[in-house]
Amino acid sequence: MPRLARLDAPGVLHHVIIRGIERRRIFRDSKDQDDFLERFEDLIPKTKTSCYAWALLNNHAHFLLRTGDAPLATFMRRLLTGYAGRFNRRHKRYGPLFQNRFKSIVCQEDAYLKELVRYIHLNPLRAGIVPNLRSLNTYRYCGHSALMGKREFEWQETGYVLRYFSKRVSNARKLYYEYVKEGIVQGRRPELVGGGLIRSLGGWDVIKKSGLKSIGRVKGDDRILGDSEFVLQMLKEADDKFNRYYELKRLGYNLQSVEDRVCKIFDLSVRDIYSKSREKAKAEARGLFCYWAVRDLGYSMLEIAGRLGMSQPGVVYAVRRGERIATERGIELKH
Repeated sequence: MPRLARLDAPGVLHHVIIRGIERRRIFRDSKDQDDFLERFEDLIPKTKTSCYAWALLNNHAHFLLRTGDAPLATFMRRLLTGYAGRFNRRHKRYGPLFQNRFKSIVCQEDAYLKELVRYIHLNPLRAGIVPNLRSLNTYRYCGHSALMGKREFEWQETGYVLRYFSKRVSNARKLYYEYVKEGIVQGRRPELVGGGLIRSLGGWDVIKKSGLKSIGRVKGDDRILGDSEFVLQMLKEADDKFNRYYELKRLGYNLQSVEDRVCKIFDLSVRDIYSKSREKAKAEARGLFCYWAVRDLGYSMLEIAGRLGMSQPGVVYAVRRGERIATERGIELKH
């Protein structure tokens, strides 16, 4: 059976899992882990990838990443190829280190970001690498320690995650800690590593009892974690993305085209889009501009952040706002 194509685009959130071949160790000691983190630290800023959660185990690792300038496949290939070469030379071994290609699951952010951060960061505790949550607070090879303020990794986006809990950092850390603590009794949570549409509908038993016979034509998709609407949306976007992108490019659409369209919709000037004003109309105009520039024309969030004088997380928020506006109003860049 042919492998399904990866789902990816600038700004997409992924739960990434790597495993050792035949469940063998991919980290034999702290030197291996440190070497991996050094490569990670080097690639994150170069590719403008965002990392919200991560954990290195003995024979596998988890990451919660948002695609930046480089496609996820490019980022992971550079990371894993370099690391595997060094690992083999250091331990005088030959052959592949990792099991097949890495697994990546596109995630519905609003519904799952907090849950995935907790799930990923509890892995060392579930695996018995650390004895308790207090030890996890300072454990070097997991992003939980950075969110708790015990360690600092410049490449880890702690502020973005903590804002899901509170605007005040000290309060956010307390609420985050309690949230993680509550998750200990939940166990391994297999539903958080893919399953797509079938899982979101409640599983095959629920589908059969509901009498939805036509759903049998729709396959579950392990590449996606989200509700049924999100799953179907991602599959449709994957199918439409390249056709839409090349059609807009062929028709001569560019950032000026986006500016003109947004200004006409909101009856604003281009200067208003680029202003720092938080006035509702201007903030919505910036959101729609960011959404169409990133999702329709393929500009990176870093490029748009530089153009608007915004932070990259700010552009993330703006894209989400713009997507909501475009959906609610039923408007498209091409008209």
